[in-house]
Amino acid sequence: MGLADRSSDLGGALQGGLGSRPTTYKLGGSVKMRIQRRTFGKLAAGAAAGIAAPAIAQNKPLTIGFSMNLTGPLAPNGKAALLGSQIWEQDINAKGGLLGRPVKLIYYDDQSNPSTIPGLYTKLMDVDKVDIIASSYATNMIAPAMPIVMQHDRTFFSLLGLAVNSEFNYKRYFSMTPTGGPRPKESFAEGFFEIAAEQNPKPVTVAMCGADAEFPRNAMDGARSIIKKHGFKLVYDKTYPPNTADYTPVVRAMAATNPDIFLACSYPADTVGLIRASHEVGFKPKLYGGGMVGLQATAIKTQLGPLLNGIVVYDFWLPWAGFASDEGREFLKKYQAKSGEAGVDSLGYYLPPFAYARMQVIEQAVTATGGTNDDKLADHLRKTTYKTVVGDVAFNEQGEWATAQVMAVQFQGVSGNGVEQFTNPKTEVILWPKKYKTGDIAYPYKPT
Repeated sequence: MGLADRSSDLGGALQGGLGSRPTTYKLGGSVKMRIQRRTFGKLAAGAAAGIAAPAIAQNKPLTIGFSMNLTGPLAPNGKAALLGSQIWEQDINAKGGLLGRPVKLIYYDDQSNPSTIPGLYTKLMDVDKVDIIASSYATNMIAPAMPIVMQHDRTFFSLLGLAVNSEFNYKRYFSMTPTGGPRPKESFAEGFFEIAAEQNPKPVTVAMCGADAEFPRNAMDGARSIIKKHGFKLVYDKTYPPNTADYTPVVRAMAATNPDIFLACSYPADTVGLIRASHEVGFKPKLYGGGMVGLQATAIKTQLGPLLNGIVVYDFWLPWAGFASDEGREFLKKYQAKSGEAGVDSLGYYLPPFAYARMQVIEQAVTATGGTNDDKLADHLRKTTYKTVVGDVAFNEQGEWATAQVMAVQFQGVSGNGVEQFTNPKTEVILWPKKYKTGDIAYPYKPT
């Protein structure tokens, strides 16, 4: 199976990430919804697995409901997440379903628009009466669902949202997001600054920027605490409007402060704009990157190519070093075999494994409690460690991961714009945490 020409288009992928553009949340009004439902019963599951599935179709399906970004700017990542979820649906139904019942995913297209979320989640719970409720993808798509879920007192399974529950303190919220621990906002950039502090001589000054929106603000809040902890001096700390198109003035303003370290808390479109502007201006701090959402997407990697070299950025999961497992490799094999037809990210390292892992947690919790009772599920989730394709997952009191699993990686030796090179561990070197380290940092930053 070749990986070339499988990447989703750049225009859509540039808008993916942990958070979407800020949009006013609205209740009511006419919302055009694209509804999609897929059931993998006896015949479908058997065909998918190449074997005859157990006879489960006669029982009422166990339903898992969520919205997903199937159109709009977050669609490239949303579609990849859906594919990851559907692969689990096929797998579980091939094994006989859950509690002897076939599993059905019920999902709606939220158009990457937070204002659609209240209506969609009201429908999922009041009309569809789904057994399990899960979130869409991204911080700004999860947050508007929280009040609706809380009103219904449901256990809520979210997907890649940064510190969403810090504003709600909801006891039935559980996040499939590697930012975690007691300070999830800080965990996002912790590795980046740990690496900075290890350099000799130690860098001193920091320039930081991000869009004026929920996700970057959360990430920048966390970064300020870490900067203070390490004794760095913050010489530039500003946000820019979310609709910024030209990042040259932003980069010039930061360059004027001559910082040793540059941390971006940026959306994918911002990330690309900041990198290109930095090369045009000649902005060369000693350490560059940090919280740049988008550099995990295959389409953006192949577009930027050698411009990535030397950048140190976060990542959540890669199929090598300590993250590799037989189960993870088997999932990627299934995903990559389907990615071309689905028109999604060809490698699938970023979001799809976590979408699959979220369903694995649901599977194990439902099986262990013998049903879908929200009280029993929440109690089990708070005290259990789950085995998933992304490793062991346990939750703390806030519903975040008990232990954060955010990496700092550096792009090295990127040549040209081919996809295959990004399957080589030498191209994306894990620097932190040290237990997963695969190579040494190229320091100081020398853009190519």
